[in-house]
Amino acid sequence: MAKIACLGVGKMGSGVAGNLLTKGHHVSLWNRSPAACEPLAAMGAVPCPSPAGAAAGADFVISIVSDDTASDRVWLAEDGALAAMKPGAVAIECSTISHGQALKLEAATKACNLRYIDAPMNGGPPLAAAGEMILLVGAAPDDFAVAEPVLTEMSGRILQFGEVGAGTAFKLINNLLGAVHISALAEAVALAGKIGLDNETLVEAIETGPCASPHVKRLARAMIEDRGADQQNLSIGLREKDSRYCLSMAKAFGASLPVGQTAYDWYQTASKTQADQDDGFIIQTIRAD
Repeated sequence: MAKIACLGVGKMGSGVAGNLLTKGHHVSLWNRSPAACEPLAAMGAVPCPSPAGAAAGADFVISIVSDDTASDRVWLAEDGALAAMKPGAVAIECSTISHGQALKLEAATKACNLRYIDAPMNGGPPLAAAGEMILLVGAAPDDFAVAEPVLTEMSGRILQFGEVGAGTAFKLINNLLGAVHISALAEAVALAGKIGLDNETLVEAIETGPCASPHVKRLARAMIEDRGADQQNLSIGLREKDSRYCLSMAKAFGASLPVGQTAYDWYQTASKTQADQDDGFIIQTIRAD
Protein backbone atom coordinates (compact mmCIF):
# COMPACT_ATOMS: atom_id res chain seq x y z
CA MET A 1 0.00 0.00 0.00
CA ALA A 2 1.14 3.54 -0.72
CA LYS A 3 1.91 6.42 1.61
CA ILE A 4 -0.41 9.23 0.53
CA ALA A 5 -0.69 12.79 1.84
CA CYS A 6 -3.97 14.66 1.39
CA LEU A 7 -3.75 18.44 1.63
CA GLY A 8 -7.18 20.00 2.11
CA VAL A 9 -9.94 17.83 3.56
CA GLY A 10 -13.06 19.85 2.90
CA LYS A 11 -16.13 18.32 1.25
CA MET A 12 -14.19 16.77 -1.62
CA GLY A 13 -10.86 16.18 0.09
CA SER A 14 -12.37 14.35 3.03
CA GLY A 15 -14.16 12.01 0.64
CA VAL A 16 -10.95 11.28 -1.27
CA ALA A 17 -8.96 10.69 1.93
CA GLY A 18 -11.66 8.47 3.41
CA ASN A 19 -11.84 6.38 0.25
CA LEU A 20 -8.07 5.88 0.21
CA LEU A 21 -8.12 4.87 3.87
CA THR A 22 -10.76 2.21 3.22
CA LYS A 23 -8.50 0.80 0.50
CA GLY A 24 -5.68 0.26 2.96
CA HIS A 25 -3.34 3.16 2.21
CA HIS A 26 -1.39 5.02 4.86
CA VAL A 27 -2.86 8.53 4.74
CA SER A 28 -1.44 11.69 6.31
CA LEU A 29 -3.44 14.92 6.38
CA TRP A 30 -3.14 18.66 6.54
CA ASN A 31 -6.01 21.11 6.57
CA ARG A 32 -6.16 24.83 7.26
CA SER A 33 -8.78 24.11 9.94
CA PRO A 34 -7.38 21.15 11.93
CA ALA A 35 -10.80 20.14 13.27
CA ALA A 36 -11.75 18.91 9.78
CA CYS A 37 -9.14 16.15 10.15
CA GLU A 38 -10.72 14.64 13.26
CA PRO A 39 -13.24 12.26 11.58
CA LEU A 40 -10.49 10.95 9.30
CA ALA A 41 -8.09 10.59 12.22
CA ALA A 42 -10.69 8.35 13.85
CA MET A 43 -10.45 6.16 10.73
CA GLY A 44 -6.66 5.90 11.03
CA ALA A 45 -5.34 8.94 9.16
CA VAL A 46 -2.47 10.95 10.65
CA PRO A 47 -3.10 14.72 10.96
CA CYS A 48 -0.01 16.91 10.58
CA PRO A 49 0.69 20.53 11.53
CA SER A 50 1.88 21.61 8.06
CA PRO A 51 1.74 20.50 4.43
CA ALA A 52 5.43 19.64 4.66
CA GLY A 53 4.78 17.43 7.67
CA ALA A 54 2.06 15.56 5.79
CA ALA A 55 4.14 15.22 2.63
CA ALA A 56 7.35 13.98 4.24
CA GLY A 57 7.97 10.41 3.10
CA ALA A 58 4.81 10.23 0.99
CA ASP A 59 4.77 8.47 -2.36
CA PHE A 60 1.88 10.64 -3.56
CA VAL A 61 0.73 14.05 -2.37
CA ILE A 62 -2.79 15.11 -3.34
CA SER A 63 -4.01 18.69 -3.03
CA ILE A 64 -7.71 19.59 -3.07
CA VAL A 65 -8.01 23.27 -2.19
CA SER A 66 -10.04 26.24 -3.35
CA ASP A 67 -7.90 28.41 -5.64
CA ASP A 68 -4.44 29.52 -6.78
CA THR A 69 -3.64 31.23 -3.48
CA ALA A 70 -4.44 28.10 -1.49
CA SER A 71 -2.51 25.99 -4.00
CA ASP A 72 0.56 28.20 -3.56
CA ARG A 73 0.25 27.83 0.19
CA VAL A 74 0.17 24.02 0.26
CA TRP A 75 2.90 23.48 -2.34
CA LEU A 76 5.24 26.47 -2.37
CA ALA A 77 5.22 28.02 1.11
CA GLU A 78 8.24 27.64 3.38
CA ASP A 79 6.43 24.75 5.10
CA GLY A 80 4.77 23.62 1.88
CA ALA A 81 4.79 20.11 0.48
CA LEU A 82 7.55 20.60 -2.09
CA ALA A 83 10.00 21.43 0.67
CA ALA A 84 9.61 17.95 2.16
CA MET A 85 8.72 15.53 -0.67
CA LYS A 86 11.20 12.78 -1.47
CA PRO A 87 12.74 12.69 -4.96
CA GLY A 88 10.54 10.90 -7.48
CA ALA A 89 7.33 11.35 -5.48
CA VAL A 90 4.21 12.41 -7.35
CA ALA A 91 2.42 15.72 -6.76
CA ILE A 92 -1.23 15.45 -7.81
CA GLU A 93 -3.16 18.72 -7.98
CA CYS A 94 -6.87 17.93 -7.95
CA SER A 95 -7.93 21.50 -7.22
CA THR A 96 -9.56 23.67 -9.86
CA ILE A 97 -6.78 26.18 -10.36
CA SER A 98 -5.81 28.45 -13.22
CA HIS A 99 -4.02 27.10 -16.26
CA GLY A 100 -1.01 29.26 -15.48
CA GLN A 101 -0.88 27.90 -11.94
CA ALA A 102 -0.77 24.33 -13.23
CA LEU A 103 2.20 25.16 -15.46
CA LYS A 104 3.94 27.01 -12.62
CA LEU A 105 3.57 23.99 -10.33
CA GLU A 106 4.93 21.69 -13.01
CA ALA A 107 8.08 23.82 -13.26
CA ALA A 108 8.45 23.94 -9.47
CA THR A 109 8.10 20.18 -9.08
CA LYS A 110 10.58 19.45 -11.86
CA ALA A 111 13.10 21.72 -10.12
CA CYS A 112 12.71 19.49 -7.05
CA ASN A 113 13.10 16.23 -9.02
CA LEU A 114 9.41 15.39 -8.52
CA ARG A 115 6.59 14.28 -10.80
CA TYR A 116 3.52 16.48 -11.35
CA ILE A 117 0.00 15.69 -12.55
CA ASP A 118 -2.99 17.98 -12.83
CA ALA A 119 -6.15 15.98 -12.18
CA PRO A 120 -9.14 18.20 -11.40
CA MET A 121 -12.36 16.37 -10.63
CA ASN A 122 -15.89 16.12 -11.95
CA GLY A 123 -18.41 14.86 -9.41
CA GLY A 124 -19.58 15.86 -5.97
CA PRO A 125 -18.61 14.71 -2.46
CA PRO A 126 -20.59 11.41 -2.57
CA LEU A 127 -18.68 10.33 -5.68
CA ALA A 128 -15.38 11.38 -4.09
CA ALA A 129 -16.14 9.24 -1.03
CA ALA A 130 -17.12 6.28 -3.24
CA GLY A 131 -14.07 6.58 -5.49
CA GLU A 132 -16.32 7.21 -8.48
CA MET A 133 -15.26 10.68 -9.61
CA ILE A 134 -14.22 11.52 -13.15
CA LEU A 135 -10.62 12.73 -13.16
CA LEU A 136 -9.56 15.17 -15.89
CA VAL A 137 -5.87 14.51 -16.27
CA GLY A 138 -2.92 16.32 -17.79
CA ALA A 139 0.42 14.56 -17.35
CA ALA A 140 3.58 13.32 -19.02
CA PRO A 141 3.06 9.67 -20.01
CA ASP A 142 5.74 8.34 -17.66
CA ASP A 143 4.34 10.28 -14.70
CA PHE A 144 0.80 9.16 -15.48
CA ALA A 145 1.93 5.53 -15.54
CA VAL A 146 3.36 5.88 -12.02
CA ALA A 147 0.23 7.56 -10.66
CA GLU A 148 -2.40 5.57 -12.55
CA PRO A 149 -2.99 2.90 -9.85
CA VAL A 150 -3.82 5.55 -7.23
CA LEU A 151 -5.82 7.67 -9.67
CA THR A 152 -7.83 4.58 -10.58
CA GLU A 153 -8.65 3.94 -6.92
CA MET A 154 -9.84 7.54 -6.59
CA SER A 155 -12.11 7.51 -9.62
CA GLY A 156 -14.66 5.73 -11.70
CA ARG A 157 -13.21 7.12 -14.92
CA ILE A 158 -10.03 8.87 -16.01
CA LEU A 159 -10.01 11.18 -19.02
CA GLN A 160 -6.43 11.83 -20.11
CA PHE A 161 -6.37 15.08 -22.11
CA GLY A 162 -2.65 15.34 -22.80
CA GLU A 163 0.36 16.95 -21.17
CA VAL A 164 0.33 18.93 -17.91
CA GLY A 165 -2.22 21.74 -18.00
CA ALA A 166 -4.59 19.95 -20.36
CA GLY A 167 -6.79 18.52 -17.60
CA THR A 168 -7.02 21.91 -15.91
CA ALA A 169 -7.80 23.59 -19.24
CA PHE A 170 -10.78 21.32 -19.84
CA LYS A 171 -12.00 21.67 -16.25
CA LEU A 172 -12.10 25.45 -16.64
CA ILE A 173 -13.87 25.20 -20.00
CA ASN A 174 -16.36 22.77 -18.48
CA ASN A 175 -17.13 24.99 -15.49
CA LEU A 176 -17.57 28.08 -17.66
CA LEU A 177 -19.93 26.04 -19.86
CA GLY A 178 -21.83 25.26 -16.66
CA ALA A 179 -22.03 28.96 -15.82
CA VAL A 180 -23.47 29.67 -19.29
CA HIS A 181 -25.97 26.83 -19.04
CA ILE A 182 -27.14 27.70 -15.53
CA SER A 183 -27.44 31.40 -16.34
CA ALA A 184 -29.50 30.63 -19.45
CA LEU A 185 -31.77 28.33 -17.42
CA ALA A 186 -32.23 31.06 -14.80
CA GLU A 187 -33.16 33.60 -17.47
CA ALA A 188 -35.68 31.19 -18.97
CA VAL A 189 -37.27 30.42 -15.59
CA ALA A 190 -37.40 34.10 -14.68
CA LEU A 191 -39.10 34.96 -17.98
CA ALA A 192 -41.58 32.07 -17.63
CA GLY A 193 -42.47 33.38 -14.17
CA LYS A 194 -43.18 36.87 -15.49
CA ILE A 195 -45.39 35.40 -18.20
CA GLY A 196 -47.22 33.27 -15.63
CA LEU A 197 -46.57 29.78 -17.00
CA ASP A 198 -47.77 26.92 -14.79
CA ASN A 199 -44.83 25.84 -12.64
CA GLU A 200 -45.41 22.07 -12.67
CA THR A 201 -45.89 22.02 -16.42
CA LEU A 202 -42.80 24.19 -16.81
CA VAL A 203 -40.66 21.78 -14.76
CA GLU A 204 -41.91 18.79 -16.75
CA ALA A 205 -41.34 20.51 -20.07
CA ILE A 206 -37.82 21.67 -19.21
CA GLU A 207 -36.71 18.39 -17.65
CA THR A 208 -37.95 16.27 -20.56
CA GLY A 209 -37.19 18.68 -23.39
CA PRO A 210 -34.23 18.86 -25.79
CA CYS A 211 -32.28 21.19 -23.51
CA ALA A 212 -32.47 18.91 -20.47
CA SER A 213 -29.14 18.13 -18.79
CA PRO A 214 -27.88 17.24 -15.32
CA HIS A 215 -27.75 20.97 -14.53
CA VAL A 216 -31.34 21.45 -15.68
CA LYS A 217 -32.61 18.45 -13.75
CA ARG A 218 -30.75 19.57 -10.63
CA LEU A 219 -31.81 23.20 -10.73
CA ALA A 220 -35.05 23.80 -12.66
CA ARG A 221 -37.45 23.11 -9.79
CA ALA A 222 -35.12 24.70 -7.24
CA MET A 223 -35.02 27.91 -9.28
CA ILE A 224 -38.78 27.98 -9.73
CA GLU A 225 -39.22 27.51 -5.97
CA ASP A 226 -36.45 30.04 -5.23
CA ARG A 227 -34.36 27.69 -3.11
CA GLY A 228 -31.05 25.86 -3.25
CA ALA A 229 -30.68 22.57 -5.06
CA ASP A 230 -31.11 19.34 -3.12
CA GLN A 231 -27.51 18.46 -3.93
CA GLN A 232 -25.17 21.41 -4.19
CA ASN A 233 -22.75 21.41 -7.08
CA LEU A 234 -20.58 24.52 -6.90
CA SER A 235 -21.10 27.61 -4.83
CA ILE A 236 -21.58 30.90 -6.64
CA GLY A 237 -18.17 32.04 -5.44
CA LEU A 238 -16.36 28.97 -6.76
CA ARG A 239 -18.10 29.13 -10.14
CA GLU A 240 -17.22 32.81 -10.38
CA LYS A 241 -13.58 31.94 -9.68
CA ASP A 242 -13.51 29.09 -12.20
CA SER A 243 -15.17 31.22 -14.88
CA ARG A 244 -12.69 34.03 -14.24
CA TYR A 245 -9.78 31.63 -14.63
CA CYS A 246 -11.25 30.30 -17.87
CA LEU A 247 -11.72 33.77 -19.35
CA SER A 248 -8.14 34.63 -18.43
CA MET A 249 -6.92 31.43 -20.09
CA ALA A 250 -8.95 32.20 -23.21
CA LYS A 251 -7.41 35.67 -23.40
CA ALA A 252 -3.92 34.18 -23.12
CA PHE A 253 -4.71 31.96 -26.12
CA GLY A 254 -6.23 34.83 -28.14
CA ALA A 255 -9.83 33.63 -27.86
CA SER A 256 -12.90 35.78 -27.27
CA LEU A 257 -15.78 34.29 -25.28
CA PRO A 258 -18.64 36.83 -25.31
CA VAL A 259 -21.30 34.37 -24.13
CA GLY A 260 -19.04 33.13 -21.36
CA GLN A 261 -18.23 36.71 -20.38
CA THR A 262 -21.93 37.51 -20.00
CA ALA A 263 -22.47 34.50 -17.74
CA TYR A 264 -19.39 35.43 -15.74
CA ASP A 265 -20.70 38.95 -15.23
CA TRP A 266 -23.84 37.49 -13.59
CA TYR A 267 -21.74 35.38 -11.26
CA GLN A 268 -19.38 38.22 -10.45
CA THR A 269 -22.36 40.35 -9.38
CA ALA A 270 -23.93 37.53 -7.38
CA SER A 271 -20.67 36.60 -5.64
CA LYS A 272 -20.57 39.98 -3.91
CA THR A 273 -23.49 38.97 -1.68
CA GLN A 274 -24.08 35.24 -2.28
CA ALA A 275 -20.63 33.68 -2.67
CA ASP A 276 -21.38 30.73 -0.37
CA GLN A 277 -24.80 29.96 -1.87
CA ASP A 278 -25.54 27.13 -4.30
CA ASP A 279 -24.86 28.30 -7.84
CA GLY A 280 -28.53 27.98 -8.76
CA PHE A 281 -29.23 31.04 -6.62
CA ILE A 282 -27.92 33.05 -9.58
CA ILE A 283 -31.60 33.36 -10.48
CA GLN A 284 -32.05 35.86 -7.66
CA THR A 285 -29.52 38.18 -9.27
CA ILE A 286 -31.13 37.73 -12.68
CA ARG A 287 -34.63 38.37 -11.32
CA ALA A 288 -33.43 41.52 -9.61
CA ASP A 289 -31.89 42.96 -12.78
